[in-house]
Amino acid sequence: MWDSLKNGYQTYLRLERNLSHNSIQAYLRDIHHLTTFLEDYAPNLSVHELGKKHLKEFLKYLYDLNIAANSQARIISGVKSFFRYLLLEDIITADPTELIDTPKTGRKLPDTLSYDEISSLIEAIDLSTAEGERNKAILETLYGCGLRVSELINMKLTNLFFDEGFIRIVGKGDKERLIPIGPHAQNQIQTYVEQVRTHLSIAKGHEDFVFLNRRGKQLTRVMIFTMIKQLAEKAEIKKNISPHTFRHSFATHLVEGGANLRAVQEMLGHQSITTTEIYTHLDRHFLRDTIRDYHPMSGKKARNS
Repeated sequence: MWDSLKNGYQTYLRLERNLSHNSIQAYLRDIHHLTTFLEDYAPNLSVHELGKKHLKEFLKYLYDLNIAANSQARIISGVKSFFRYLLLEDIITADPTELIDTPKTGRKLPDTLSYDEISSLIEAIDLSTAEGERNKAILETLYGCGLRVSELINMKLTNLFFDEGFIRIVGKGDKERLIPIGPHAQNQIQTYVEQVRTHLSIAKGHEDFVFLNRRGKQLTRVMIFTMIKQLAEKAEIKKNISPHTFRHSFATHLVEGGANLRAVQEMLGHQSITTTEIYTHLDRHFLRDTIRDYHPMSGKKARNS
């Protein structure tokens, strides 16, 4: 259904709006974000049934992907254009995007989880199921390595170097980096691989992915989001959390514990140290204490000299 609607929309953009090939592809990418989300969130939903509640979940999905606010705004604009076309063609009778606000272009940092909250999420996992062992390994890896959700679902068995204590990750822009992995995450991944994954019938082309679904295929980002939302509800955590919350917590806990900011930057895969500084949202007291303790001209240093 969605493919036929997108084909009609593509023809409309080309013939009636006379847009360039690049502009048309940009609009189609916007719609692809929506249909990718719906494939997991509501796979049997028709265009006539799609409403405001689905679009609100879609907005949360875009935010959880850590897509920049201006890019989110662009995607929502494209989705609105698509539904205006559907209304124009009498395919739908009401436009569900009319009441959806475009995301504000300000940088909003996600909530941070405390160590106790992370522990309560892990404890909420039902380890009597095969998926439970997998989900525990996922949370241990997200928090233990500070991965993006896209990096997690693309983790490869051939990139696990547990003897050396590292994993190789392919991040944004296909840039590779080595990330230290602690014993908790290592042990849980090994438990999942040896006791659960080995019993799956693995689909062709998915043999090297670490984390798989019941059908032996690579997990999707939406599956990870859904799993974490369900665990948060079970653990009675009221914060709006996502896979990215674990990455944010990883960096925050490291820096507040005294870790070198350059080392954190390297592990996160940030090109600029400025991004890491914003990401860790250090409070003023921590910054003040850092200057006082380490700057050679600070009062403390001067008194001890």
